[in-house]
Parts: sequence; C-alpha cells; structure tokens
Amino acid sequence: MWPYFPFDLKLQNNQGEYIFDLWHIHHSIGTAVVKLSHLREAVLPRYRRKYPIYGPVEAEKLRIASRFNAELMDVIRPFVQPGIRTSELNEIAHRYTVEHGHQPACLGYRGYPKTICTSVNDVVCHGIPDETVLKEGDIINVDMTTIVDGWYGDQSETFLVGQVSDEARAVTQVAFDSLFVGIRAIKPYGMVYDIAKAITRYAQGRGYGVVRNYQGHGIGQKFHQEPGIPHFPHESTKKSIIVPGCCFTIEPMINTGQPETIVESDGWTVRTKDHSLSAQFEHQILMTEEGPEILTLTKNGPQEGHRFV
Repeated sequence: MWPYFPFDLKLQNNQGEYIFDLWHIHHSIGTAVVKLSHLREAVLPRYRRKYPIYGPVEAEKLRIASRFNAELMDVIRPFVQPGIRTSELNEIAHRYTVEHGHQPACLGYRGYPKTICTSVNDVVCHGIPDETVLKEGDIINVDMTTIVDGWYGDQSETFLVGQVSDEARAVTQVAFDSLFVGIRAIKPYGMVYDIAKAITRYAQGRGYGVVRNYQGHGIGQKFHQEPGIPHFPHESTKKSIIVPGCCFTIEPMINTGQPETIVESDGWTVRTKDHSLSAQFEHQILMTEEGPEILTLTKNGPQEGHRFV
C-alpha cells in the first residue's frame, strides 16, 4: 500500500488503534488510524527482510548475554581509580569473561587487539588499552561486548576518575541523559529519526556537539547489523522503523566542543578533532510491543535520573 513506512507513531486510544502521519516519497498523503494487528501485518514482513526480528526464545538469549555483560561492567567498576593502567582493566575483563566460559567479542574483531575499549578524555571511542595510567580528574569510557552461547551483549559507560572538573562532570551528565532521552523517544513502530532528533535537540540545546560519524547498531547473533541507529537526524532515519522484536544499541557520543573527529594512526583510536572532552554511554535495547526494554542495566552503576555530583 505504501512505498515505505516512515511515520510518527502515537497511541490514540485503548482499543489497540494507532494514529500516524503517512508520507509519500514526495508529499504527505494524510493521517490514518489503523488497528495494531493491521499495522503488524503491513510492517513486519517488510522489516524481516531488513533485519532480524526476535521471538521470545531468542529474546531470552539476548537477555542472558546482556546480563552477563552488565555484570562484567560491575566487575570493572571498583577498579576504575587513579593509578590503574587501562591494560589492567582489560586484563580483569578478559580473565572474568573466559573464566565464565564466554568470549570477548572485541578481541580480534576486524583486527582489534584487546578485550575492551578504554577511551580517556578526548578519545571518543575505540581507545586501545595500553600502559596509560588513569589520573585524578580523567574521564574514561569503558566499552565491552561479550558473546554468550552465540549471542551478543554490548554496552559502555563513562567513569569519573576521582575528583573531576566541572566541565568533565557536565559532559558526562549530558551524555548519560542523552542516552535515556533517546531511549524514551522511541516507540514500537516508531522512526529511528525520533531517537536521533531527541538526542540532538537535548545535547545541542545545552551547547554540546553530537558525534555524527559513529552510531548505534542492530545486534543479536552478529556484533553489528541493521538497523543503524544514528544519533544525529538526517532524512534516511525517517525511512527506518523499529519494530517489536528488534534488538539494537543506542550509544550517543557527546563532545564539549565540535562534533568532528579524527582517527589515529593505529586505525582504531578516535579523538575529537579540537581535543575537547568526550563522553559516551550505551545500552542494548530490545523493542517490545510495550516499548523499549533495556537489557544491559547494571546492579551497581548509574540508573536513569542519576546525577553525577
């Protein structure tokens, strides 16, 4: 019936009806009210060809993988202190993972040499653990992904190392809040555009740069798959829909300065071009008929609404 399904989905009533704006390739063709069952019939077959849609059994496997990954983040947490080397954090994560019979997903992925990524201060993402010693006032993003029985769990968190500057604390707060702003913006059968628009409006409205050339991604039995989840809106994000059963990450990277980045000669380490501070948080999300389910919540880490004081 429609060439594609970019629409702004809003629940209209309690009878399982949804109201949304339908857009033709060139112009709006009006507003429609559709039974949820009809919406499923129209959308699901198309999107099964675009990315995996997981059922209850597969969803539970994703939960198990994500729970272990969240547990691993809590294992690392108390060691993120002044004086520790990023290579030591990597060793702790690697040992815990293999001792539990699981596989570090990053290790060897496209040639990446370590188990986790450790991105300090102006490093946006993909920092390689080495002999760098954390010092008072640093911020560090720890990004980790684990394969549990063939299923992937993926998340990242920015840590404050001791007492940090107001600038470092503020960018960490905005990055954390941006993640949850993005999570709460998406609804079943909603556009990826809604995530990107909400994150950008929130972060840019507070004077921060939103990194544009790295994004979230679909995940399941592959590390990276469709759908891509940009954090900065563009027209293509209006053509991508999140349907129940889809699993993906949201992982905004927020800079105190401009959004532009550079890649170092190691081919991995991404820094802010202007050397401003950067912070990032990431959760793995399973879309359900009721809304987004966060799979990678930790027991000891910051929860939605947390203030970095």
